[in-house]
Amino acid sequence: MAALSDAKRIVVKIGSALLVDRGTGQLRSDWLKALVDDVARIRARGTDVILVSSGSIALGRGALGLPMTELTLEQSQAAAAVGQIQLAHAYDRALSEHGLRAAQVLVTLEDSADRRRYLNSRATLEQLLKLGAVPIVNENDTVATDEIRYGDNDRMAAQVAVTAGADQLILLSDVDGFYSGNPSDDPAATRFDVISEITPEIEAMAGDAGSGLSKGGMKTKLMAARTATAAGCDMAITEGSVLNPLSALEKGAPATWFTAQGDPHQKRKAWIAAMKPKGRITVDDGAARALQGGSSLLPAGVTGVTGRFGRGDPVEVADSTGRKLGQGLTRYDARDAALIKGLKTQDIEPRLGYPARGPLIHRDDMAF
Repeated sequence: MAALSDAKRIVVKIGSALLVDRGTGQLRSDWLKALVDDVARIRARGTDVILVSSGSIALGRGALGLPMTELTLEQSQAAAAVGQIQLAHAYDRALSEHGLRAAQVLVTLEDSADRRRYLNSRATLEQLLKLGAVPIVNENDTVATDEIRYGDNDRMAAQVAVTAGADQLILLSDVDGFYSGNPSDDPAATRFDVISEITPEIEAMAGDAGSGLSKGGMKTKLMAARTATAAGCDMAITEGSVLNPLSALEKGAPATWFTAQGDPHQKRKAWIAAMKPKGRITVDDGAARALQGGSSLLPAGVTGVTGRFGRGDPVEVADSTGRKLGQGLTRYDARDAALIKGLKTQDIEPRLGYPARGPLIHRDDMAF
């Protein structure tokens, strides 16, 4: 497990209780400013930062004068519609003081379950980070119904970490780690500093899904840890209510770290390699050499397209002799891939009627 200071890309999950005062329904501006100070400092050393932030419903509830009792789905969606504007503005204002730009990204469970949407989300996050923005990700509560909801931001944050290829996920929580029991009820409960494997015994210690102040309690945090670590991403649970919580974590604040099972880049490659291909792309000798050197696959090097596949589907890549080089996730469906084979980038739009989506298969989406 690498130190936080060694991470190349981190995802930080922020709960509503950290951002919004429960009594007044107002934004905790001082806490947000201190968090953003941390983000700016981490960004300055070359680490990408993605924030997964709750708070839109809590802010919207106060603005609309809705009760503090359980809201109906329609009331929650209305509150989110109002609160999302306030939340995005608050992040943008705080980040702009450091010369940084906030980018709002709203997702639903379908965006990770559907391969095409997954690729869209990954490409968008990658482009935002490349352009220097700080993505602020939240569940799209204004449209999400129960069957397409994550339901909690712990698991959503883990999926965002997997999608973005992060090497660390930080859950800022109302507790300072994972305990052997509920420390509020059990004075003998002890905190784990490091958990290298989520065993049935560890799962039994998590208690019921509704335990703790957060919506999902420790159950959902363990589910998040399982998702993140399986994809090669370390995950930490730490107390988030203190000012500058990321600085505190770096300085040794109490936390529980779940250690990754391998490297996120290699884990993604293994995931792609294990998929059943739905078609085949044949490439010329020049493209084959370029691919084996780590390049993306451009349409110019394609000589043949077979199979029935959609955008985001896995396809084999073979050389001119028919030997399989590997496989990857295509950014074009079979029809369009056949239309643009052999074309240079500037010739793609006239052929398809829409701008090129870059390479046919990006190098990050290939396994050889």
